[in-house]
Order: sequence, then structure tokens, then C-alpha cells
Amino acid sequence: MSIPAETAVDQLLTQLAEGRLQVVDLTNKLSADTPTLRLPEPFANLIDFSLESVSEFDDSGPLWRHNNIHTGEHIGTHLDAPRHWISNRDGADVSELPVSRLIGPAHVLDISARAAEDPDFLLEVDDIRAWEAEHGPLREGGWLLVHSGWDQYAQDRDAFLNFSDGASHTPGISAAAAQWLAEETPIAGYGVETVGIDAGNGFALDPPMPAHHHLLGADKYGITSLQNLGSLPPTGALVVVCPLPIVGGTGSPARVLAVVPGGQL
Repeated sequence: MSIPAETAVDQLLTQLAEGRLQVVDLTNKLSADTPTLRLPEPFANLIDFSLESVSEFDDSGPLWRHNNIHTGEHIGTHLDAPRHWISNRDGADVSELPVSRLIGPAHVLDISARAAEDPDFLLEVDDIRAWEAEHGPLREGGWLLVHSGWDQYAQDRDAFLNFSDGASHTPGISAAAAQWLAEETPIAGYGVETVGIDAGNGFALDPPMPAHHHLLGADKYGITSLQNLGSLPPTGALVVVCPLPIVGGTGSPARVLAVVPGGQL
């Protein structure tokens, strides 16, 4: 009896077991304390995440504990689906996203030094082109993940939102760069460590919130509140984005993982 040849999945499992590949969690913890977006009046805000106990080894459930969860779609580490924004109001909901586009090569662009000097820093086309000149072009179905260092504030609501002088001051992307990513690159999605895929002052840009406008309008996805991007190499990692398949959903909290070569952490 012949022994079946080792499959690609077998090779992957072996490399994980031997530490030649490692898994990095890119997800912020989800709780009532998780920092969330705060829109000014008269705009309505989503509810924060909370747990409601249903039973806890008591008369309601003597052998088990379980909870209801209450949350907005765009809370914590979450995915933005195309229909989230007016530029693609009839686009795909979360349940309709092709799963093949939720896994792909990670391209990690580090702006942390510049964001530390200027919290309103905006990524420009030239910054992305300079990254490509060093690391190669953005790949089909890949995710551009921007490491701003903002994950260090992930458990501190005030620092994370950095609100002062009537505005939130967090790094993001310029309108020109958002349009270029949407129209000139083959990426599937764009990920950030901040509360949203746009800068804190994104409403002041033209168009307002250009990452939402251009990327979601072009049927590309956003992922926010990522962690640990600084531990990933610029290229060579695989990102896996796992939102809940909410029918009609404009977004969903998501678990985001990266698979990286061992020894690079």
C-alpha cells in the first residue's frame, strides 16, 4: 500500500508544529473598555460591547455559563464591508464577502516614527511607492497594513482617540493616496492600528473620510484597531481576517491572525 504524498496542508501543519511558521494575533481584546469611535452631535454612535449574563451554574443553567453579547458592528478590531459607505451603498454585506479575499499576503508599511512626531500624519502615494521600490509591488489580493505604533494606546480610550481642540488627532491616509490604492493597486484590503481606516481628522479631507470613500467604493475592505503589526516583516507574512458573516451587516468585529516565518518575531 502506497503512502499518500505529503500535501501542502501537511507541510503547513508540520512547519507550524516545528516552529518554522508562527501565528501572531493582530486582534485587540474586546470588552466594555475597548476604545471605540465617538462621533460628534448630531450623529448617532454605536453601542459599546457588553456581556449580559443569561446563566451561570444556577437555576437558569445548572451545568453551564453563557451570555448574550451586545455590540455595534464597528467595535474593536473590525472589518468594514463595502456597503458601509455611501460610495458603495448597494455593495456587498459581510456575509457576501468572498472568503478567498479574507486571506492573503500582508504588506506592512511602518510609519510609526513619523506618527510619533505628528499624530495627524497622513500616508501619501510617494510613501507607498517608496515601500514598493524597496520591497516589491503590492500583490493581488494582498492587504496593506499600516504600522503607526497606535496599538500602544489600545487599552487607553483617551490616548487612543487623542481628542483635543474639537478634533481627534490620529494618523491616517491622504485623499490622493486612498484613491490611488483604490484605483491603481490590486489589494483586497487596507488595515490600520487606529479606531478607523481614516485619520482622526478624516472628515476635514476632500472627500470626507477618503479611505472609506475610495477603498470601500472600489469594493475593497478595511480592518481597524489592529495589534502587533510591528512584529511582522514588511513582506512574507500571511494575514487571515475572520469577520462574522452577518447578513445585511456593514461590518463585523473580527479575529485577525498573521502567519509569519519562525524566528522573525
